[in-house]
Amino acid sequence: MRNHRDIMMRYVAAYLLAVLGGNGSPKAADIEKILSSVGIESDSDRVKKIISELGGKSIDELIASGREKLSSMPAGGGAAAAPAATGAGAAPAAAEEKKEEKKEEKKEESDSDDDDMGFGLFD
Repeated sequence: MRNHRDIMMRYVAAYLLAVLGGNGSPKAADIEKILSSVGIESDSDRVKKIISELGGKSIDELIASGREKLSSMPAGGGAAAAPAATGAGAAPAAAEEKKEEKKEEKKEESDSDDDDMGFGLFD
């Protein structure tokens, strides 16, 4: 079963498509037509809700407002701490990575020598 948000996003997407297509103020019929064109049976109550919430508002302003809200949310765990390593600590780490890369390259070369398992097909 689909999540309520997933279903509502269909209606929001249809509304946005109508606006991007040049219709500054989409009507219920416009949204229903877009949804039916991709095989989605629309619910008139949901269409009315989207129109009442988005109607008369600037889509650009709504998107900017949404971006602001998203930027204030925490985005995860320890990933933000990684870029903080700078200065003297970063140089040894970079050198260590280069050493590991060289070791991997050497291993790859030696593996390719053993591809024929010690004998050639035409030896």
